Amino acid sequence: MEHTKIVAALGILAAMVIGMFTFTYLKKAELDQEALTPPVATEEEDFGAYGGITRIDGKHFYEAPTHTVVGEILMPTPCDLLNWDARVQESMPETAIIDFTVINSAEACAQVITPQRFSVSFDASEAAQMRATLMGRAVELNLTPALPGENPEDFELFIKG
Repeated sequence: MEHTKIVAALGILAAMVIGMFTFTYLKKAELDQEALTPPVATEEEDFGAYGGITRIDGKHFYEAPTHTVVGEILMPTPCDLLNWDARVQESMPETAIIDFTVINSAEACAQVITPQRFSVSFDASEAAQMRATLMGRAVELNLTPALPGENPEDFELFIKG
């Protein structure tokens, strides 16, 4: 009777040890598989502090043959300096691409959302299509047509939604 209790205890102990080794092996295999799989970067990791900017709002003025787009972008810090450039691609109709870039050489800056205004002009036909990029990444360009009598110098941004 005494031998059966000892054999049963040894059997349970052996099953526990085998279970621990099996669990360790399976966990190691899972971690090795995760190490081989590249991590999926979030948009903010891909584009830094500007990954959250997906849409640029502005007002579009057209006085033949010059298009003028004015607006503002909410930047993450007041140290961000917004630059822009427009290029017109020859196609039918033309496609104007407004490239926005940000320069920030500050070592430390307050994290305060600050609007940065822009006014970019380019010559193209009235039917020209417009797109925008921010730091090389395509963003939505939400333009409101200017009303008669408005001019870019008197621009104020009051866009809802």
